[in-house]
Amino acid sequence: PNRVEYAALNIGELAKILPGDLTPEALVAAGRVGPKSLIKVLGGGDVSGARKVAAHAFSAAAKAKIEQAGGSCEILS
Repeated sequence: PNRVEYAALNIGELAKILPGDLTPEALVAAGRVGPKSLIKVLGGGDVSGARKVAAHAFSAAAKAKIEQAGGSCEILS
């Protein structure tokens, strides 16, 4: 009953299909998630360039890759 379900997305895939900052609004507009989805960013793939990424959760690998590329992670409540 207390389980939280996330829409899991790999950072490498998102970086390829969406330019600029990665926000829930941008992901909904691109059709990757529903408007009420909780988003978890996973570390699959590579990130090129600094990006601001806003999501409800991040894997440790995704956070490390984003920050190593000069970007930032914002955890939404």
